Amino acid sequence: MSTQTSADIESSSLDRGRLLTSIIYPLVFVLILWGVKIGELVFDVSFRNLGIFPLSLQGLPGILLAPLVHADFSHLISNSFPLLVLGSMLFYFYRQLAPAIFILSVLITGFWVWIMARDAWHIGASGLVYSLAAFLFTSGVIRRHPRLMALSLIVVFLYGGMVWGVFPLRDQVSWESHLMGMISGVILAIYFRQRGPRRKLYSWELEELEQQQKQQQQAYPHEPENDPPRGKTLEEVVLREPLSIHKDGHPEDDTLARIMNRSFSQTGKQAPGEAEQGKEDQ
Repeated sequence: MSTQTSADIESSSLDRGRLLTSIIYPLVFVLILWGVKIGELVFDVSFRNLGIFPLSLQGLPGILLAPLVHADFSHLISNSFPLLVLGSMLFYFYRQLAPAIFILSVLITGFWVWIMARDAWHIGASGLVYSLAAFLFTSGVIRRHPRLMALSLIVVFLYGGMVWGVFPLRDQVSWESHLMGMISGVILAIYFRQRGPRRKLYSWELEELEQQQKQQQQAYPHEPENDPPRGKTLEEVVLREPLSIHKDGHPEDDTLARIMNRSFSQTGKQAPGEAEQGKEDQ
């Protein structure tokens, strides 16, 4: 008979809460898409002019609004399920980065479509779907995180066939949105690779890092902050030293002598001025 501690119960409740939160955000977005489509049907209007029309001021708002508009219900359904699945994965595994990745995917994909796509109205959230899929796959690979790599395999298994959508095979399909979305997802994964979930380091990896740090400390021992680092030339030391300047633009003799004394002290030798002074004293 198994028993659960209070810590285990609290952890499982936190996981359930995190899972529900991860589902809510993409679900709200998908409900907005359905609300827009139902509004078109109820009021007998078309929002196609809210899409992206490349290199035109009229199509510029579509950079932000095009994902909200779909041609028909089959188009909407084909984007709704991937948005729910991929969006939930994004907000669950990358909860701190998810809002930025989601918004940047929309803006970058839409902007590139507005610049480079063919002259037509480009609507739908398929570019966002491609961007999320590309981000999840690429990020899992480059982070080498076991759970995220498994997530990459799941994305390939579920949506690997989407790769054919980046080719101009059908005139009625905005393959430019698919291609730009995929590229933006890869770029975002590379750009944010140092942020978000990290792979757990094992004990032997931590030992290797400690040995490397010790070797670096032995090779480059700590030096006082005010002393010039060993191996520096006199010119480099002079550049670091604040000088007192005469009106004619030349450094004062005592400042230059102080610099030379400090540089010679690093090598264990006497500065020329000190040697002469020693002879006079004798």
